[in-house]
Amino acid sequence: MSDELLTRLLAKRENEAKAREGLVAKRKAITDLAEQEVREDLSEEEDTEFRTLTSQIAEKDEVIKSLDERINPLVEERQRETTLTAGAIAVRKARQSVEVTKEGVTYEKGNGRSYFRDLALVQSNRDDGTALARLQRHSREIDLETRADLNRTDGTGGYFTPPLWMMNEWIALARPGRATANAVSNQALPGGTDSINIPKIATGTATAVQTADNAAVNETDLTDTSVQAGVKTIAGQQSIALQLIEQSPVNFDQVVFQDLVADYNQRLDLQVINGSGASGQVLGILNTSGIQTVTYSDTTQNAGTMYAAIANAIQLVHTGRFQPPTAIIMHPRRWGGLLAARDSQGRPLFLPNVQGPVNAGGILSDVASQGVVGNVQGLPVITDPNIPTNLGAGTNQDTILVLRASDSILFEGGVRTRALMEVKGQNLEVVLQVYNYVAFTAGRYPAGITQISGAGLTAPSFT
Repeated sequence: MSDELLTRLLAKRENEAKAREGLVAKRKAITDLAEQEVREDLSEEEDTEFRTLTSQIAEKDEVIKSLDERINPLVEERQRETTLTAGAIAVRKARQSVEVTKEGVTYEKGNGRSYFRDLALVQSNRDDGTALARLQRHSREIDLETRADLNRTDGTGGYFTPPLWMMNEWIALARPGRATANAVSNQALPGGTDSINIPKIATGTATAVQTADNAAVNETDLTDTSVQAGVKTIAGQQSIALQLIEQSPVNFDQVVFQDLVADYNQRLDLQVINGSGASGQVLGILNTSGIQTVTYSDTTQNAGTMYAAIANAIQLVHTGRFQPPTAIIMHPRRWGGLLAARDSQGRPLFLPNVQGPVNAGGILSDVASQGVVGNVQGLPVITDPNIPTNLGAGTNQDTILVLRASDSILFEGGVRTRALMEVKGQNLEVVLQVYNYVAFTAGRYPAGITQISGAGLTAPSFT
């Protein structure tokens, strides 16, 4: 009865543990999404769901703890019985071994015993038991002589040491986030439209000195135009066997959705930076007409001339936009090149702020792959792995953006997910989809963006 009860309790605990794993995975997906979007805080809806899942996980922990309190005594009892049984078997084998080894081999040459004679006696039912005993002892002798050592190779013990799959520790695909997309102005996408048009003054009014009392006052009519941001769709899907969803020990649909959302974030960031404006793409920053440029061609990768190029880009925003820039965006490899820069005496020029640097070219505030990592000339430096590194004649250059980030607007809806059972239902397949509608424009004040590019922005050397 105890074995039957233990089996039921173990099955129930396994179900509760699997349900808990599902809750933990859902909660982790919330924090992973915030991390991928480089957000420090959860939204109100996410925070509510996070707290609800945490409460449900705690309830599951109590249920599992209660089951363990019932299971452990039964397991200990079974282990004691197993130990006693194993001990009895070991004693019996030891006795048999002693019986076999304390005297000579049963059918040793010259001892007067015959294997075939004993076999004939047993088969003809003329044995009084002694012949059968000798045959059995002989069998044990052969077994002891020919038995191979067991190891972890399949077939010689290996099937009893199976690999352990740590399903709860599955490894997500590493993807860049959306550092640049998060840096620009983010607004909710209005519904019911396929384009967003923003009126813009093209040429303004004018004033002039009145030449004399009662003389004509200068009058110049303004002209207007508009900036358009078309609503585009970013989507992805994965067809998956229904059996994989229903039979996998992890919530595999969550695995797929999490990966699709991560790729969506990267794809959106790439569009904001370098969208072509054609074939369903938004018009990204680098392809916006009217942005300013600084050519950096110092192939010696000199930190001093790079510092001057950044200063030039900053002043172009000041004089073209008449408002200060708010960020410098570059690839992590470019920031790494600056951190490796040294003066003629081998001293680094870009230092951690904890060292209270004096006369530094820039400050390292955070060791991060993407997001704000420091500042140069008073502006925060944002690293973004999605900055292209295939620009220029040799297609191996990256670029640096100095911009007033609030001038550019990203309109974004809420990411949507769908599970379509009917599309491939005849094959027991489910289609999992992620999609969203976005619009973007950097054309409100293109003079508020300066792009630094040129032959000096090839991959930096760290020797």
